[in-house]
Amino acid sequence: MKTAIVILNWNTRDYLDKFLPALLESAHCAPDGTPLGETEVIVADNASTDGSLALLGEKYAGVRLIPLDRNYGFTGGYNRALARLEGFDYFVLMNSDIEVAPGWLEPLTDWMDTHPDCAVCAPKLHSYQQRGRFEYAGAAGGYLDRFGYPFCRGRALQQVEDDHGQYDDAPADVFWATGACLLVRASLFDGLDDRFFAHMEEIDLCWRLQLRGYRITVVPDSTVWHVGGGTLPNNSPFKLRLNFRNNLLMLDTNLGKTLALRAMRSGLSAAKAARKGLRQAARVRLVRMLLDGCSALVYLCTLRFSFLRAVIQAHREYRRLRIVPDAAQVARWLENCPPQTVVRGLYGKWMVPLALFGGRRIFSAIKRTSNFW
Repeated sequence: MKTAIVILNWNTRDYLDKFLPALLESAHCAPDGTPLGETEVIVADNASTDGSLALLGEKYAGVRLIPLDRNYGFTGGYNRALARLEGFDYFVLMNSDIEVAPGWLEPLTDWMDTHPDCAVCAPKLHSYQQRGRFEYAGAAGGYLDRFGYPFCRGRALQQVEDDHGQYDDAPADVFWATGACLLVRASLFDGLDDRFFAHMEEIDLCWRLQLRGYRITVVPDSTVWHVGGGTLPNNSPFKLRLNFRNNLLMLDTNLGKTLALRAMRSGLSAAKAARKGLRQAARVRLVRMLLDGCSALVYLCTLRFSFLRAVIQAHREYRRLRIVPDAAQVARWLENCPPQTVVRGLYGKWMVPLALFGGRRIFSAIKRTSNFW
């Protein structure tokens, strides 16, 4: 077997029944899920209670099932499931609410076969409801702005572009690829951060892989369609809490190293660069926490008290869970850092006011490479 397509399921029986047949056909499996070629479709289940397991047993008995004893979230579920898989070149992490068309997988595996310096690649993500429009969760590949706000080619805040082929010239290196449908080289997958539970874990993974010297690429010859909100609705305070908390955890893990690498490349020693990078990262984190406070104030003024509580709780949990590398650790990492290491896709400006006040011009601004580090 070459590729394992792993769906992490939690109470999405109807999506499995709706989207598995086309996925199995595209993976050259039998209708019941029995693999017939180089690709196997696997369902890892986070202790669903909606009849998902019964459905798989009755209609898709050839699909390998990895049942888990409780809901470990996106991070814990995938970590446990992928640890049980051996002999694969690639893992595809796929949401249960993804629709595929014939031929979507081959451009991704072909790209990885011919680009060993690429750790992760992904298709373009379109909306299932509006077929020609990008989907919020990943669009045509993601970036990160100077204060840690993620956005995409084709999506900034709530603005989403129609796909007119504007990102189709060639496969493009990006900062992150969406966890809704992401192909990762199995030999490089060292786990998702279990502290996250869900949301932003794929951004953290892509950032860590870039810091190991690898690329993240979106391959425009492949497109899938995403329903979105299949497990948690977009207006969920729990989802908001995870996003605020995990964004700060991700900055702690990766930003100091990234800024230290930039400082060392400008001529500083590893020790001095480590100290400078961590100081700069601490300032960015402080600004981000103040901006989170501004968001909380907006929620208070608009009487969205559940969202206000979500931000407060996110910061409390962040302080309890945070792990910040010290200068000695970062210096040692710099001394052993692969020489080809480049973190691509960090946007040097604050994206939020540009998106709020620049309208759809934000998308042309994103394309200006001079704005990226």
